[in-house]
Amino acid sequence: MSAPEPLNIGDILDLRAYERVRDDFRRRIIEHKARRRVALGPVMTLVFESINTVRFQVQEMARAERILSDEGIQTELDVYNRLLPAPGELSATMFIELTSDEQLREWLPRLVGIEHAIGFELASVNDPAGGHFAPASLVQAVPESEHEAALTRNEVTAAVHYLRFPFSAEQVELFASAAVTLVAATPTMRRAPTSARNQSGALGRSLGNDTEHRIALS
Repeated sequence: MSAPEPLNIGDILDLRAYERVRDDFRRRIIEHKARRRVALGPVMTLVFESINTVRFQVQEMARAERILSDEGIQTELDVYNRLLPAPGELSATMFIELTSDEQLREWLPRLVGIEHAIGFELASVNDPAGGHFAPASLVQAVPESEHEAALTRNEVTAAVHYLRFPFSAEQVELFASAAVTLVAATPTMRRAPTSARNQSGALGRSLGNDTEHRIALS
């Protein structure tokens, strides 16, 4: 499998052109993300990245920061292209969604190390021993290294983490037919599972390195 082509400057519209298509593009991205979003536990959500989510992020950053130069756009591309999954991977942005100072004080210390505690459990449904799930295969999250180095703290965690999930060839094949569960386990959370069945089709196509359909900016 070959790595997906990174976004380049030619993929990013200038600000005036983007404003003309933004409402429609944003609506379609929201629909796209809904198929790639998994809630986990009471305060965490993972959005699994694609060429479309990354392109939207760069366009929105350029808009918010009024970035006009090719050099400035390239800087954003260098940052966000790192979110694209490599062959045999899924990549995700994990948001710890807290809305009050009280929640921040409660949860951020409790979730230290959470970026190492996320994983996919893949349980085969073709167990010949009597119809029960076979023992699960675990695909452990790996934090994006540069982000982790910048934000890791011993006392509190960051509110956003970038994660990769490297699958073996056997796990890629299993994903298509397995019971797919996203899990988190920390000393304070114990084990918080959530089914990813509704999202597994879209994620499986990404994992299988199907050519990602690019949402048109027009």
